Amino acid sequence: MKKKIIMVTGGQRSGKSEFAEELAMRLGEKPVYMATARVMDKEFEARVERHRSRRGPQWTTIEEPLLLSRHDLTGRVVLIDCVTLWATNTFFDAGEDADAAMNRLAAEFEEFTSRTATYIFVTNEIGLGGVSENPLTRRFTDLQGNINRLIASRADEVYLVVSGIPVKIKSQFNNENL
Repeated sequence: MKKKIIMVTGGQRSGKSEFAEELAMRLGEKPVYMATARVMDKEFEARVERHRSRRGPQWTTIEEPLLLSRHDLTGRVVLIDCVTLWATNTFFDAGEDADAAMNRLAAEFEEFTSRTATYIFVTNEIGLGGVSENPLTRRFTDLQGNINRLIASRADEVYLVVSGIPVKIKSQFNNENL
């Protein structure tokens, strides 16, 4: 097995998680679902339950809000859902300091993906809308954009999911010809 990084991005409710789950099932018989969410309320708990019910018994689920690299998943297909929640957890744990959070995320990403595995990172494109008037939101949007760019730069493939339709926007082939 060769190490491979795949990024799946799109807006909220675009179908990116469903696409990533289908992709993981095609790439491995017993994929790992790494959930980065911290469940804070009933509505979000219901979302998490919908995600769980979609997956069958062939999935191994790991709940890990911060330190992805503490799990050795060498040789596995790993779906990380999602980068946005992982970044949120790191941002608030860093005292809302976007630079400190980015340093932590980058170091953790490099450590986690240093092992030979297939990684599928699901993330949100939150910067496509207008600029928020709220300084906290602007700092987080910048952080999200920065971690997305880092992952995309390391990814072998990147997909943008729009209205349930995945569009490949980066592959090893077109990356080598840039």
